[in-house]
Amino acid sequence: MKSLLLLLAALLCSGSAWSARTPFQVQCEDTIVASVAALTASDAGYTIDNTLSYKTLTRMKGQQGSGNVVLGLTKTESRISFALAGPMLADPLSGYECIAPRVTVSLSYVPIVIYVGSEFLPGTCAYQQILAHEMRHLKAYLVHLPKVGIVVRAALKQRFAGQPIYAPGGQAKMLLEQEMGTGWMPYIKNEMGKVAQVQAAIDSPQEYARLSKVCQGEVQSLIGLPKMK
Repeated sequence: MKSLLLLLAALLCSGSAWSARTPFQVQCEDTIVASVAALTASDAGYTIDNTLSYKTLTRMKGQQGSGNVVLGLTKTESRISFALAGPMLADPLSGYECIAPRVTVSLSYVPIVIYVGSEFLPGTCAYQQILAHEMRHLKAYLVHLPKVGIVVRAALKQRFAGQPIYAPGGQAKMLLEQEMGTGWMPYIKNEMGKVAQVQAAIDSPQEYARLSKVCQGEVQSLIGLPKMK
């Protein structure tokens, strides 16, 4: 992303370096609509699934061989999309063009699924304890999304600060698409992915140990483990 930003900045600066604003610059900067960057962040809700065994959930999380069994699991995937539009002007004298980009970025989760092992019947003590743990994961996802929105919205606003982008003829939109695809997308994915650190902290060894002993040994008896003191 940095190289693209430097390229676009250089193009803009080269235009600004002309002895005075040319009629083309005046037209681009004073007459076409200012650049706009918008962001939306939303989740699609969640469902609870009690049809899979704890062994299946353990395999889904990749915990086999770790010594930990997975009693519940919260799964989702993030989605990032963007749309580009905006008026363009071309200057046949200089061979340059300008675009006032309208960048719209959308962040979302696919519907979140909370799994509770089928060994644990709804309404039982073990089920309620496992579900409460998974609801912490759900909350972490829901809290993280608007935080990413704030960070990314501020970065977009700083980048597209109401000024047009200049480029050689026929390249403005292409450069903008390239910047979004190779620069902004990895940046946003990295911000979205930071929730993994929070989720890992929830699944601490201490929490695994606590869940294995809740409800006076109900969990161990249901999955066939010896009761722990």
